[in-house]
Amino acid sequence: MSVTAHVEQLKRKHQSLSDAVEEAQRAPGIDDLAIADLKKQKLRVKEEITRLSS
Repeated sequence: MSVTAHVEQLKRKHQSLSDAVEEAQRAPGIDDLAIADLKKQKLRVKEEITRLSS
């Protein structure tokens, strides 16, 4: 897999995590730790995208 293709895949994953965070924040009774975990995953993906894009 080329770097460009990998970055595109990571961008799709980042968007998916972003959507999941938004949905979890709107849902009643969602555990704050679950939301925090999603946000951490999203941050790791963003950092990887930044690292590969440099």
